[in-house]
Amino acid sequence: MTKADLVEKISDKIGLTKKQTELVVNTILDCITNALAIGNKVELRGFGSFRVRRRNPRLGRNPKSGAKVEVPAKQVPFFKTGKELREMVDGKKSS
Repeated sequence: MTKADLVEKISDKIGLTKKQTELVVNTILDCITNALAIGNKVELRGFGSFRVRRRNPRLGRNPKSGAKVEVPAKQVPFFKTGKELREMVDGKKSS
């Protein structure tokens, strides 16, 4: 599902125009992005939580040459599924 598909489904379900729905979806995604950018956690109960994890520096390899390369430490976004979503995906709970 793409963002456009999501906007269309939400628009059909709640009766807003696609433009209004796109604004809502973009605002939600911007809020999540901004919270993660400043190091905050975003929790959507039943769905999951977004947070930032730190990856330590490590030694990697250049896939073309095979040469060893130092990969610096960095912050990466991480999503952990909520119990309800995990159960639905696993087929233990029907909607």
